Amino acid sequence: MRAGTPLTDDDRWPWLDRLAGEMRAIDARGDNAILGCSALRQAYRDRLAGAGDVRFVHLKGDRATIASRLSGRTGHYMPPTLLDSQLATLEEPADAIVVDIRLTPDEQVAAILDALNLRTAAGGKRAR
Repeated sequence: MRAGTPLTDDDRWPWLDRLAGEMRAIDARGDNAILGCSALRQAYRDRLAGAGDVRFVHLKGDRATIASRLSGRTGHYMPPTLLDSQLATLEEPADAIVVDIRLTPDEQVAAILDALNLRTAAGGKRAR
């Protein structure tokens, strides 16, 4: 991707399998984790979902907002020129928590915690 070439499914499968393996190990220990990755296609999410109790969050934004943010990044492995190929690959998830990327990071986290029922009504602290 750094060279401006989109990844193929053959590039992605070993990476997704490794992520799913790590998630299975975390689940087996009874722990929780947050994994951040694009998982653009349903087949990728299906591969990750096999790891156990997995929930997906779709950080949704329009092309203009995403392009603006990409152009402001420096030193990132994915150049802004790959945005269109990423958007073309995206299959929006039907069963994910959808969060608008125009929200502040704190608002995004709050929306996710609310959707997962992980906040208390009083203080916003995580309930276990």
